[in-house]
Amino acid sequence: MSAAGDPALASPRVRARRRRRRGEILAAALRAFRDQGYHATTLDDLAAQLDVRKAALYHYFPDKEAILYACHRESLLEVGRLIAEARTRYDSAAEQLAHVIREHVRVMTDTLQGSPFAFDVAALSPAHQRRVIAARDTYERQLREIIEAGVRRGEFARVSPKIAVFAILGAINWIARWYRPDGPVRGPELGQQFAQHLVGGVTCHRRP
Repeated sequence: MSAAGDPALASPRVRARRRRRRGEILAAALRAFRDQGYHATTLDDLAAQLDVRKAALYHYFPDKEAILYACHRESLLEVGRLIAEARTRYDSAAEQLAHVIREHVRVMTDTLQGSPFAFDVAALSPAHQRRVIAARDTYERQLREIIEAGVRRGEFARVSPKIAVFAILGAINWIARWYRPDGPVRGPELGQQFAQHLVGGVTCHRRP
């Protein structure tokens, strides 16, 4: 147990403060991973960004790998919710896919600030790797189900859902290699453009 005590026994105010501080640590980590890379980032770097002593970080995370895993877990939980959200809001597979793409791009550009930490899965412990890969596989399978439904309904061409999903996720994940939050393209505009290009690539274009 950390020096801060058991979080489950803390008051709502204390729990809210802990959640806020934990979020600040993850945001600082994402910035550092983007600017320096995961392996070059140290806990001293994160402490300096937050203007705290390194020992304060241990109240929230035991080590740097735990911070990386928390970044993966939070982002996968967020993109995992996009599937249910798309199915609730839209009936057509094309609209569902466009929504997931737009929102996934938003996660990459706004939530993750363009950080390429997703490429650092190998830096995780074997147990954490298994959990991240399992969550990622679930998300990919759900995306394939949307495309499979679109093919059945005639909304999409008779593409391979597996290859289509690989192409879509490859394009979105590569944003981390070139996107900068202070660049000329904003997240919502980028998400809309990606949706137009990627959904258009699988849409069934009927001849008049």
